[in-house]
Amino acid sequence: MISKLIGSILLIVGTSIGAGMLALPVATAQLGFVGSLILLFACWFVMTAGAFFILEVNLWLPANSNLISMARATLGPWGQILAWLTYFLLLYSLLCAYIAGGSDIFRNLLALVGVHMPVWAASLLFTLVFGLIVYLGIRIIDYANRGLMFFKLGSYFLLVIFLAPFVDSEKLISGNLSQLMSATAILVTMTSFGYAAIVPSLRIYFAGDVKKLRLAIIIGSLIPLVCYVLWDMVIMGLIPLDGDKGLIAILHSKDTTSDLVNTLSAASARNSSAFFIKLFTSISVVTSFLGVALCLVDFLADGLQIEKKGAKKFLLHLLTFAPPVLIVLFFPDIFVQALEYAGIYCVILLILLPAWMVWNGRYRRQLAHGYQAPGGKGLVIAVMAIALILLALPFVKP
Repeated sequence: MISKLIGSILLIVGTSIGAGMLALPVATAQLGFVGSLILLFACWFVMTAGAFFILEVNLWLPANSNLISMARATLGPWGQILAWLTYFLLLYSLLCAYIAGGSDIFRNLLALVGVHMPVWAASLLFTLVFGLIVYLGIRIIDYANRGLMFFKLGSYFLLVIFLAPFVDSEKLISGNLSQLMSATAILVTMTSFGYAAIVPSLRIYFAGDVKKLRLAIIIGSLIPLVCYVLWDMVIMGLIPLDGDKGLIAILHSKDTTSDLVNTLSAASARNSSAFFIKLFTSISVVTSFLGVALCLVDFLADGLQIEKKGAKKFLLHLLTFAPPVLIVLFFPDIFVQALEYAGIYCVILLILLPAWMVWNGRYRRQLAHGYQAPGGKGLVIAVMAIALILLALPFVKP
């Protein structure tokens, strides 16, 4: 069970720390380091509350129930339809971002050794290689993720150590706290904590062990929070906000991930740093890709009532990977835009809907039994209110 706990924590960490982390310091750069800290802690709290709400509702229902079954049981047919639409849009948006970002890095790495590959070929190859791991199932994903996470966390901490001496404290105190309610900054930060969709899959893996599930969520969410704080400190203290190679220019670049990698490599002026930058960014996208793809496969299996065996299993994975690959082939520079859209769907699916389901299940339909998420009515109402405010932000003119 300890082995499963460690594996589950790493799955949450791997799902969180991915392409969203690469965009995080870029999207929040105008806030400055202090502003990014405030936003990180606020988003972590709200997203963790949503994860515990998902856990509570999921435990009311039979094993193998995913968000579709949860919404149907607690909110009825309209809630089920909303869950379907937002889950599709969220997970497909994330997969688009990961495929676009991953293939960009993949193509950049190949170019360093003299192999030049067109964008479409890199996208197809990236999806085929890592989609095969997803096809082999959660146990193979778990073991592959453990190995990748070892190199990922190792390269991350070495990277922070190597880059820390180059951090300029004056850059860290820059920024504008008045931009704290920036829709782009909030949505990208929310997406960076978008691990909660994997909770129903972890319940199956743990056979409903609530204590271990709670521990996995708490530890698994705190690790990305700490990593994001250190990551923002290093990036914002190293790369200026303005200029041709500044964070704003990188944000609007067509090759955001590779431009960030190359700018960091140049700023560090160390070959060892450049190696770990490329290693960390590459693995970050892959681990997040594996976690999100696993969620989507389980979601489709539950919603379409398709057994994950034989030809039906192949169909499930085709439905999982074909749409985002086609989108990336036509829009290869969709990385940042896909993450922004994912942030909107993340708010609906992982914050608003879980709180709404808990409210209906506890106080209207009397479905609640066993485990109850902390916070009572006050937290449920507060989370729903926060979600509605966040959804209104993109439509509010600055």
